[in-house]
Amino acid sequence: MSRLLNNKTKRLVPYTPGEQPKDAQYVKLNTNESPFPPSEKAVKYAQAELDRLMLYSDPDCTPLVKKAAEVFGVAEDELLFTNGSDEILNFAFMAFCDEERPVAFPDITYGFYPVFAELNGVPYEEIPLDKDFKVNVEDYISIGKNIFLANPNAPTGIALGLDEIESIVKSNPDNLVVIDEAYVDFGAESAIGHIKKYDNLLVTRTFSKSRSMAGARLGFGIACRELIADLNTVKYSTNPYNVNRVTMAAGTGSLCDEEYTLKNLEIIKENRELTVCELEKLGFKVLPSKANFVFACHPFFDGERLYKLLKENGVLIRHFNKQRIKNFNRITIGTKEQMQTLTNKIKTIFTSEGLI
Repeated sequence: MSRLLNNKTKRLVPYTPGEQPKDAQYVKLNTNESPFPPSEKAVKYAQAELDRLMLYSDPDCTPLVKKAAEVFGVAEDELLFTNGSDEILNFAFMAFCDEERPVAFPDITYGFYPVFAELNGVPYEEIPLDKDFKVNVEDYISIGKNIFLANPNAPTGIALGLDEIESIVKSNPDNLVVIDEAYVDFGAESAIGHIKKYDNLLVTRTFSKSRSMAGARLGFGIACRELIADLNTVKYSTNPYNVNRVTMAAGTGSLCDEEYTLKNLEIIKENRELTVCELEKLGFKVLPSKANFVFACHPFFDGERLYKLLKENGVLIRHFNKQRIKNFNRITIGTKEQMQTLTNKIKTIFTSEGLI
């Protein structure tokens, strides 16, 4: 680090993204990307904007907002699009959290929450998941802090029911509750329908997972118009042109092709269940997932060692070093062929180790 770095930044422990290998070809099951290409309409709409790159993008994302409002059943002023859902999460920390309004989130969850808290100087509490790696709803009832919950949670994949989410939101009327729905399309219930009932609820979503647009960087938030207005104040004070015109057009095209998205979602869910079945046959404990990944451990095989051996054999999965989950690995659900390769490689490793 340079001698000019300020003390706040010196203390930051940055988020660690999943590996994006450049040295070899892998079956890539480590970063929860979709195995499918984006919709043909998304590509067509994006290509139409390439000749206009000399012009700034529309800061209001007008065509995209109009289509999204139609798809999600909300008003146009109840939507805000951002550069990935990470940006709107950071906007929420910037707009609503400070030393007088601390935050709470699970101790095992999306790794950016503590980073954003530290970056914005916000005190935070990490609340332990229960013994089954579930969010204990009672821990958040009337807590009197702003709350950030990924639903389904990451990296566990476990989802809260809509009634449980509502009980948290309802019991904290003077605090913001953010429900991060990056993975909700893969089987969980969305809280979007509650934004008209609760003015302290912000739902965040992304096009990275279910819409095959991780590389485009497009996310959004849905909330009452007053919260969205507050978030727009932050946006227009930092980067008004935060969504580029190619990404904006691709997002609009994707929303015009819901049939394609829904078809891919069903394939992923089917492949998830097949993968869980195969892993359980091999002796793995697999947490119940409503996401496009599973979180699994084996009672007789070290999680980090399995991650390294699979990498040596051309398959990338995600390992975390946090003490409580160090024996688990997170495995993205890909195509049926990719998942078969995964289980075949595990069988080969286990056979060489005398486990099967």
